[in-house]
Amino acid sequence: MNGLDRHGRQQRLVGWVVLSGLLLCEPFLGTSRAAEEPPGLRMLEEIQTVLIALADRVKPAVVNISPVSASVKSGETPRDRAPNNPGTGSGVIVDKDGLIVTNNHVVGDAKEVEVRLSDKSKFIGQVIGRDPDTDIAIVKVNATTDLPTVPFGDSSKVRVGQWVIAVGNPFALDRTVTLGVVSGLERDAVRLSRYEAFIQTDASINPGNSGGPLFNIRGEVIGINTAIINYAQGIGFAIPSNMVQQVAGQLRARGKVIRGWLGVGIQEVTADLAAKFGIKESDGVLVNDVFENEPAARGGLKPGDIIAKVDGHRVETPAGLSRAVAGLTPGTRIELEVIRNSERRTLGVDLGERKEDAVVASIPAPPPQPEVKLGLNVQDLTPELADKLKLKDQKGVLVSKVEPGSVAQEQGLREGDLIKEVNRQAVTSSDEFKAAVAQAKKGESVLLRVVRENRAFYSVLSPRDK
Repeated sequence: MNGLDRHGRQQRLVGWVVLSGLLLCEPFLGTSRAAEEPPGLRMLEEIQTVLIALADRVKPAVVNISPVSASVKSGETPRDRAPNNPGTGSGVIVDKDGLIVTNNHVVGDAKEVEVRLSDKSKFIGQVIGRDPDTDIAIVKVNATTDLPTVPFGDSSKVRVGQWVIAVGNPFALDRTVTLGVVSGLERDAVRLSRYEAFIQTDASINPGNSGGPLFNIRGEVIGINTAIINYAQGIGFAIPSNMVQQVAGQLRARGKVIRGWLGVGIQEVTADLAAKFGIKESDGVLVNDVFENEPAARGGLKPGDIIAKVDGHRVETPAGLSRAVAGLTPGTRIELEVIRNSERRTLGVDLGERKEDAVVASIPAPPPQPEVKLGLNVQDLTPELADKLKLKDQKGVLVSKVEPGSVAQEQGLREGDLIKEVNRQAVTSSDEFKAAVAQAKKGESVLLRVVRENRAFYSVLSPRDK
């Protein structure tokens, strides 16, 4: 017992010595712990340093753009503008000789714009080209010295999740830098321009950012900021740099953009249309019209064909197909993979040049001939009616009335529409139309091919019982 007690007293003595030493050393140990860096701090500081250097490098190439009145002549000193002028926007210098890329809606109809650089110097820039279909414009300023520039990057290599910074002049806050990520790619249903394949980002974009650049972390322009969704947060859109370069190159060389033209009317494949054509919704784009003496007609395309691929690349939306064709030069020969009657085939087409051809039609007031199942009335198309409506196509039956609350109204049919086909059968008279509709079984939907203002589309109607 005594031995054990002595051993116990020795252990307690050692314990007190250790504890006393720790207490004496505690201030020094605390200092050592405080001096330790949190894990990853140095890495974050390195990233921060990279972003600071990136912002410093690219900001001088970002400019403020304001339309000027006709009274301001080239070579004169531009007048000062109110700092929150609603016409102001941004741009980016991409050539040392003074070529600036911006948005078409920033320059508007102006022939000259005021350009203010980061060093506060001002120029009168000439608008040398604009393209409303992509919302791109280019401006040229004449400077006595080389201007700061930034290079374009390859937008085809952009990936969702990668870091980006937006630089612009929101609310007259010059060269504001915001950081974010790429939130989405090829957004083509925003309906801001004819040809869309927007890069979506959560980097803050506000009024005044329009026309400014979206950079990757290498300082390359991968997009031109063009729009926001006003009622949302963190949803902004930029035009991909590859599209910008293609359009800007043509604007610089020709002053306009020349686009490829196929000569077809197209529409999206809905679930109802997919069921009627025996395909999947994602199989391609539906051809609803083939214009006479145009490239598609010469290449053998027909209404009802599904265009699945262009030169081996899949197309799933009308916007995607339009963009693919418009991006090619007239005269280019392309290969189209189409689905016709559930069979795939390849057709070669030599593209033409896209031209505008607007047609305005009026609606007559013909006598009613009810077709109760679909909720619409039809009548024969006479040469007089065709001439009054300025219809190039004089074969089909005319919709004379659409019943309120009917399936025809729900599907958007209108008085004056020309029905060309019922369930893929051509109809040239009201009697043929009624006979074709009568062949549909009870509860079976009816596929109509319709022409409106010389543009065709398919519509699926589900008949209702009397």
